[in-house]
Amino acid sequence: MSEQAQQKPTETKDEPSNVIIPLELIDKCIGSSIHAILTNNREFVGKLVGFDDFVNIVLEDAKEYELQSEAENKGKYKLISSKSRMLLNSRNLALIVPGGVISDELLI
Repeated sequence: MSEQAQQKPTETKDEPSNVIIPLELIDKCIGSSIHAILTNNREFVGKLVGFDDFVNIVLEDAKEYELQSEAENKGKYKLISSKSRMLLNSRNLALIVPGGVISDELLI
């Protein structure tokens, strides 16, 4: 029997190396600014300081904005409140944007 025939093929897992698990991505955002968009036209910007397996998130220096729908201010944001620390329930969370901010031009 030849030497090549005696060698066992090595088992390899065919997993792409660039696969990122969603909780891994959120974990990489800890300590940085995020833009959290809720299902009720409310949006929050703040520094992500924690989250759990249900993606309830804790923001520091959080600012709450409301997307305006009136004709004169459509597409602009109104600052509703600022809190030093806030817990957002994942039930209403629609989208998390890493590094997201609301630019001053969009504020009323």
